Amino acid sequence: VKSKQSIMSIDLSQYKVGVIRSLEDCGNCKKGGKALRSCTIQIGNEDEDVITVVTSAPNVRDQSRVVVAPIGSSVLGKDGEMMDVTKATVGGVISEGMLCDSRMLGWIGGAQGIAVNLPDNFDIGAVPPSSKPRPNNGESQSGGAESSPVEPGLFEKKLSKEEKKKLAAERKAKRKAAKEAKDS
Repeated sequence: VKSKQSIMSIDLSQYKVGVIRSLEDCGNCKKGGKALRSCTIQIGNEDEDVITVVTSAPNVRDQSRVVVAPIGSSVLGKDGEMMDVTKATVGGVISEGMLCDSRMLGWIGGAQGIAVNLPDNFDIGAVPPSSKPRPNNGESQSGGAESSPVEPGLFEKKLSKEEKKKLAAERKAKRKAAKEAKDS
């Protein structure tokens, strides 16, 4: 019951939507040996609004939109209690915040330790949504005005092996035809 109470008291206004501008490997975690990466993240509209966050989340990618808990904010810890985010040295790099997973935001769905990725239509520096963005044809978790259109590609079905082979063959045929047209 204590952790549910903590989840209900999460103040999303202290978090920011950011975009990863660069990634760099910076060693491994002491526990578990997970790879650590230093992320340069823009969390505002100006070039000065850039922070460095060290994470072991395996799904961080260059240019992806993430939810950041900057220094001074509080996140839901593994024990269900809120903990303050402070500047810390991780893997030899100073980290100025944390990437949030679904649980930290009080969202339904999503895995622990997997950084939340948002569609590109969420503004940099904005407060994250109160529920996990869903595809337009799926069931919406929030019936309010907070739901926004989802960018194509984020929730699209992944191609099967056969579909990938077919697309590769089509691209190869196009390149061959273009080369033959150029040579003649």
